[in-house]
Amino acid sequence: MTSNTHQPLGGNEMPRFGGIATMMRLPTVADPASLDVGFVGVPLDQGTSNRSGTRFGPRQIRCESVLLRPYNMATRAAPFDALRVADLGDVAINPYNLADSVLRIESAFDAIVAAQCKPITLGGDHTITLPILRALHRRHGRIGLIHIDAHADVNDTMFGEKIAHGTTFRRALEEGLIDPLRVAQIGLRGTGYTAEDFDWCRDQGFRVVQVEECWGRSLAPLAAELRERVGGGPVYFTLDIDGIDPAFAPGTGTPEIAGLTVPQTLELIRGAWGLDLVGADVVEVSPPYDPCGTTALLAANLAFELLCVMPGVPRRD
Repeated sequence: MTSNTHQPLGGNEMPRFGGIATMMRLPTVADPASLDVGFVGVPLDQGTSNRSGTRFGPRQIRCESVLLRPYNMATRAAPFDALRVADLGDVAINPYNLADSVLRIESAFDAIVAAQCKPITLGGDHTITLPILRALHRRHGRIGLIHIDAHADVNDTMFGEKIAHGTTFRRALEEGLIDPLRVAQIGLRGTGYTAEDFDWCRDQGFRVVQVEECWGRSLAPLAAELRERVGGGPVYFTLDIDGIDPAFAPGTGTPEIAGLTVPQTLELIRGAWGLDLVGADVVEVSPPYDPCGTTALLAANLAFELLCVMPGVPRRD
């Protein structure tokens, strides 16, 4: 174990209902240069199109993360044995101006990426992924993308606006941030405005996996296929919680029926083992629509699973 790594606060040191609610009860660190991976909150919901509330997502995810322990008993991943991981706190967004918030997010992640710290971001609506990709692109060039979502988020505009949670990946492609031949979108579903809504993505070269391809089967083989497709360069993993069926994740702004199961989502994340992941996020958690905290608990676990597949994480024998 590296001597300067941080460990989550154990339940025998402080009861899990006590103490300060950081991600996994890790210390809060101001300097990303002291970390290999940092959890970052972006409490934004100005880009949402239906139900707001994702501004409360990072805080609730941290609250529910108190149940998490440092070892992944399924994969035997031991992220805290080798990596310096802590909570970097929240980006101070502008609650009155979406454009300024996007600039603030981009600036904050510029500093994190420049410090060679890999961010795992707690959202916040899906608008936040665009400024994060901008910051990562400046260091890594064009990035591959694994994108779990009910929606493709490739609208040209929403109410005439170019920046919103449903335009993120069209802007990312237009700006040259992502490599379209190394993009996979999984879980897309629901109704559309035209029969060709998802065909735009395919026309760009994205691998589109509509949810019907996933029903009733293990996604481990798909994860292996996607690993081959998006590999060969830096990769970002973005996970919209509405990609998962609302039976498991009701606390989100744009729920769609018949989504991925939790085990399928775990298979997709665990299948990213070995990729050159440069960051990840879990977005669109809206706690007001799930008073039991189930959605935030799921998001906390998924963020931990993403940590467990970051480069350099060992697996115990």
